[in-house]
Amino acid sequence: MPSEVDGFSYGAVTPVAAYLMACLGSALGLRCLVRTMRPHQSRKPGWLAMGAASIGCGIWTMHFIAMTGFTIEGAPIAYEVGLTVLSLVVAVAVVGVGVFVVGYHGSSLGVLATAGTTTGLGVAAMHYMGMAAMNFDGHVRYSATGVALSVLVAIAAATAALWAAVSVRGFGSSLAASLVMGGAVTGMHYTGMAAASVHSYRLAGYGSDGRSPLSLLLPMLIGPVIFLTLAAVVVMFDPVLVADRTADSRRRTTAHPGSADTSPRHDGPASFEVDLFPVGSDPRGQPMSGARRR
Repeated sequence: MPSEVDGFSYGAVTPVAAYLMACLGSALGLRCLVRTMRPHQSRKPGWLAMGAASIGCGIWTMHFIAMTGFTIEGAPIAYEVGLTVLSLVVAVAVVGVGVFVVGYHGSSLGVLATAGTTTGLGVAAMHYMGMAAMNFDGHVRYSATGVALSVLVAIAAATAALWAAVSVRGFGSSLAASLVMGGAVTGMHYTGMAAASVHSYRLAGYGSDGRSPLSLLLPMLIGPVIFLTLAAVVVMFDPVLVADRTADSRRRTTAHPGSADTSPRHDGPASFEVDLFPVGSDPRGQPMSGARRR
């Protein structure tokens, strides 16, 4: 018989936390992929792999956190560890496929469509694998329309993410793109959840194999969270990023000399030139027939 389900049993905590993790993974992934856009980048494969792993871990962590808030009336839920871990591998792998395709073949319409569709289908597969890892006293049925809509949202989110990966450069633009991407993948998750209806058997003495969501939460999240933390440290202290910040600071100083360093090295030589060669004479001190204006 149909059972009542609650996808927000902890209120706004799980959807907000899931969204933030999706944004974090997206932001780190974008900053990694920006490094690959430089000419003669010898570490391009490494940056692409780290970017793919960051985005994939962020998507999977978002899904898992959101699932901890999913409950079924009268039917305790357990999870198969193997299938849950496999869904993480799938998330990272399919994002990696899309990232490497656009990283080496550009962002033309055809490339983005192919890579975005492949990655989106993989993200949707990760979601439904995570759902299949649930063990409870009953089964899940899906609305074909809802599933199709969730897949379309996943493809759109993946295509937008890959486009942003090769198009967005500035920190502010990357941050804005990560917020949009986080909302897209979180929306895909809850669209897929809305397509599901649960039918519970409620048989006495029925036992389910696996582990409860809360018992899985800490050990399953430790690995992805540690990785995202290390990725953040690598991105923040990357020598290329430090050099970029220094160059940006110098460009701002040059563009706005009045608000920056006013040491003599900027205006000293110019003042000597004006004193030695006044307007109306050539560099040898001889008067010119027509005053040459600088």
